[in-house]
Amino acid sequence: MNRPNSIFEEVLGTLPDRQRELVEAAYALLEHSSGPVHRQFLPALSDATSRERLEELLRRTGRTLVTVDQLHFTSGFDDAVRTELTETGWQPLSLADRAVLVLVLVHSVAIPRSEEQIAADSWESPCPTTLQDVSRDSKVPVGEVRAALGRLTACGLLRTVRGGDHDSGYVPGPQMSRLTPAAREQLQDQLILAAAPDHPLAAAIRERRHNRVGGQR
Repeated sequence: MNRPNSIFEEVLGTLPDRQRELVEAAYALLEHSSGPVHRQFLPALSDATSRERLEELLRRTGRTLVTVDQLHFTSGFDDAVRTELTETGWQPLSLADRAVLVLVLVHSVAIPRSEEQIAADSWESPCPTTLQDVSRDSKVPVGEVRAALGRLTACGLLRTVRGGDHDSGYVPGPQMSRLTPAAREQLQDQLILAAAPDHPLAAAIRERRHNRVGGQR
C-alpha cells in the first residue's frame, strides 16, 4: 500500500477533497508536462487558496511556479535550490551535451539578440542552428554532436525546426521555459558575453553586474 506523502499531507491536508484534487493535478501537470501548460488546464490558479497551496507545495519540494506568459505556466528549480546545486557541482548533462547546447543557444539566441532580431528576454528564435554550425565551431566530433543533439532534443532542451533554406535546425526547446527570471537573465547574459563581448549589450551587462556588486558592499 502506498503511504501518503508527508509534504502533500502537511500542505494539502486541510483542503476539501475537490480543491485538493485540483492542486494535486496542477502540481503533476506543471512538473511532468513536456512544455508550458495553458492556464485553462490549471483551475487551481484561479482560486487564491488553491494557488497559495500549490506554490507552497512547489516551494516545499524545491520548486517554484514560473510564469511563461499571461496564459502559460510551468515549474522550475527555486533560485536558492539552483544556487545550492550549482555550488555542490551537480550537473545532469555531459560535457559534450553542454558544449553543444551552448553553441545552439549562441547561434539561435545570443547572436540574433545582439543583432536585435529577437526580444531581450525570449527563447523564441527565427534563427535555427544547423548541425554544420555546431560542428564548425566545436571540437566535439561530428558523431558526438549528432548524438548530443538527439539527446538534447529528446529531453526538451532543444527542438527541431525547418530553416529558411529548408535545412533542419535547432532552437531552444520547451524545457528552457522552466528557468526562473533570474536564471534566465543570468544564462542569457552569459551567452551575450560569450558571443559578442565587444557589443554594447555586453558592456551594459558588465556595467549592471558591477553596479549590483557595488550596491551589495
